[in-house]
Amino acid sequence: MRRIFIKSLLALVGFSMLALSQLSAAADKGSADEAIALVKRAAAYLKENGKDKAYAEFNNPTGQFVVKDLYVFVYNTNGDGINRAHGANAKMVGKNLLELKDADGMPIVKSFLDVANSKTGHGWVDYKWPNPTTKQMEPKSTYIERVGDVLIGCGIYK
Repeated sequence: MRRIFIKSLLALVGFSMLALSQLSAAADKGSADEAIALVKRAAAYLKENGKDKAYAEFNNPTGQFVVKDLYVFVYNTNGDGINRAHGANAKMVGKNLLELKDADGMPIVKSFLDVANSKTGHGWVDYKWPNPTTKQMEPKSTYIERVGDVLIGCGIYK
């Protein structure tokens, strides 16, 4: 009887730890509302501080525009495909990524530009992207908003 009790207790502890780890992982994932709010905050920061200061802050991996697994990025909207800021991967900054495609061949940056240059100037783009936290290719949905002659984006992993 005692063995059954101990095994049951160990199983309960194991399941509890698994549940807590799942909750912790979920708490580290940003939501769609948080992504939109981060883009809007970044847009206000850009307008108030200018491009140089804003891009430096957006590129800071420990700065105010990297929250949970969320980060902002910036591209010119003139169609040149130049990345101006990227909170998760500084190696992308300054590169022409216009022809960048996801694992299914979808043109990512061109899709961002289509949304930014649309009538509304904002919206969502779905694609697959490597998650810097998990190091896995995952479905991602990114909110894009045009701010002057650039677009600011922030995506959520699904």
